[in-house]
Amino acid sequence: MSSPVRKDSATAITPAVHLEFIQNQAGLPEGAGIEEIEAYHRALFMHHHASEMEKFQQQGRIHEERLAHLDMRLRETNAKLAGLDKLVPVNFDGQPDLKPTAPWNLWDLAMFSAAALGILCLLAFGVLNISFNLLESGLVTFVENPVRAYFWAALLPVGALAVKLGWDFLQSQRKRDVYLWSCLVAGLAGVLVWVAAYASVYPTLSKSIDEHIESLSVSDQGAAQGNSLMGMNSAGAKWIDVATVSAQAIAEIFLSAVLGIYMTILYSRHRPVRLAGNPVFTQLDEERRLLEESVARERMALGEARGSQTRLENQLSALVSFAKSMFQRETALRRDQSQQKRLMLDQISEQLRSQLETVDNRATPGRNHSLKAPDAMETR
Repeated sequence: MSSPVRKDSATAITPAVHLEFIQNQAGLPEGAGIEEIEAYHRALFMHHHASEMEKFQQQGRIHEERLAHLDMRLRETNAKLAGLDKLVPVNFDGQPDLKPTAPWNLWDLAMFSAAALGILCLLAFGVLNISFNLLESGLVTFVENPVRAYFWAALLPVGALAVKLGWDFLQSQRKRDVYLWSCLVAGLAGVLVWVAAYASVYPTLSKSIDEHIESLSVSDQGAAQGNSLMGMNSAGAKWIDVATVSAQAIAEIFLSAVLGIYMTILYSRHRPVRLAGNPVFTQLDEERRLLEESVARERMALGEARGSQTRLENQLSALVSFAKSMFQRETALRRDQSQQKRLMLDQISEQLRSQLETVDNRATPGRNHSLKAPDAMETR
């Protein structure tokens, strides 16, 4: 009767319930049989799964210790982050950019646009003028390759940018003011020299062809004057050209730089207040994210270890409970069999008793007759 149950339990619970031991315990006199069944099957289960249960317990302890350490580090990191700002002001002119600025107005916009237009005009005029002068100079390197003249003229915007960068690298406001006024004086001086040099040759350049012919065809005095003019035009005109080109280049470089500095000053008046990421906060926030991921992994591993341990404990509980139920079933079956045997014996004894009584009743009348005859004889 119990063998099919044994097969079903073997497929559901590992190891299977030991039915023979249960039957042996059920056949013994009543006592501590249920405790013996529980102890035996617990020992049987631990014989098969003790290493797995111990492994899961050790894994659970390891993950608990790691999780406690990671939780402590995560709390410390969160405490540090709570005292830091995510964004910090950007340094402007060596100081944090915290002062509010005025919005743009029409005048500042017009001056900013005029300065930008002036820089473009100065650089374009300088590049074209100097490149044309180099091409008209008659030098072989520029005559054969005219593009080189434009590359040489490109030194003007590069020089203006270099002068502007010099002002940007200065940190002291006093030094910046001195640098700005020095550039402005140099640019204006270049303009004055350029205008003076151009004005010195302008009367000669403005004469017509007839005036030049008349100056050459007068008297000896006129001839001497013409010779002096010819001398000036041949020897002195070259130095005037050199002075003109040099003054023009200096004026364009320094004036372009001054206009660029002025545009920077205008922008600084209306700059937006800028905030940048705090590097300490960013580093701690990245560490916090990594710690949270590690905590999540450890929690999953701890849950898996505890779940495996709980699964084995539940298997043990189910095995013991099933063994107890089978023991109670075997005990109940043996009790029923004992009661049936007792009832059968009682019935047999009752039948024997009734048969004996019947035999006794049949033998009783003759015995009574033999007993009455001597009495009658005695009476007689």
